Amino acid sequence: MAEGNKEKFNIRLHVYDEDVHVSINRDDEEYYRRAAKLVSERYGAYAQVFTGRKSDHSIALMTLIEIALRYEKEADRNDTSPYDQILGTLTSEIEEVLK
Repeated sequence: MAEGNKEKFNIRLHVYDEDVHVSINRDDEEYYRRAAKLVSERYGAYAQVFTGRKSDHSIALMTLIEIALRYEKEADRNDTSPYDQILGTLTSEIEEVLK
């Protein structure tokens, strides 16, 4: 993979009801913008239901938990260790037969 542009630059992200200034690698800009959009959407959904009943802090934590849960589920879907174990076993068996 070709090395990307690692030059840092500043961008402004609008997250829910606040602007956040961050210094990022140029190659990551799209990811930051999509992340800010996701956080805004999910926080907004929780805020719509819980504002007045829960603190802003609790709403933020619920948002973080939902996004972390998505991340963990995706990480499990991409776990290659079961395949690595099977390939290791098959490789050992093949090498033994070829000796």
